[in-house]
Amino acid sequence: MDIKVIGTGCEKCGKLYDNVLEALKELGVEEKVERVDDLLEIVKLGVMTAPSLMVDGKLVVSGRIAKVDEIKRFLK
Repeated sequence: MDIKVIGTGCEKCGKLYDNVLEALKELGVEEKVERVDDLLEIVKLGVMTAPSLMVDGKLVVSGRIAKVDEIKRFLK
């Protein structure tokens, strides 16, 4: 599974990253979560708002902090 938390390192981006890690922990899944904070990489991914979450190349959350339970649904 390819999981990316996308944003420029703001507090909201950090919270989304933490929520993703918690969701993985609750699911009992060990996966690497990539933080994408380089502006050029963000543009290449086609993301216009932060924070965002991409799972297997699909943008599933954009411009907000998703709750742990919501993230778990995306990761199942």
